[in-house]
Amino acid sequence: MTRRHFSRPVYEGLPWFYITFGVVALIASYLLAARGALSLTVGLLGFLTLLGGIVVLLRRRDYRQLRSEYANPDYLSGNDPP
Repeated sequence: MTRRHFSRPVYEGLPWFYITFGVVALIASYLLAARGALSLTVGLLGFLTLLGGIVVLLRRRDYRQLRSEYANPDYLSGNDPP
């Protein structure tokens, strides 16, 4: 069984898509303020999507930083590189 993966540009762009969609949904929620339940639903969806995009960006950053630290053995031993 082969695993399918997103291409790198698509994979790197997904958090930004989530963040953009979240902001657009929050703006739409504000504009739909006269329709209570719909506005609340769209607003919650937008907030959760925005939050998810930010979390994915931060997790990727931390993972890449940790990976670069493990690639540098001097960093782990407490010795600063020259």
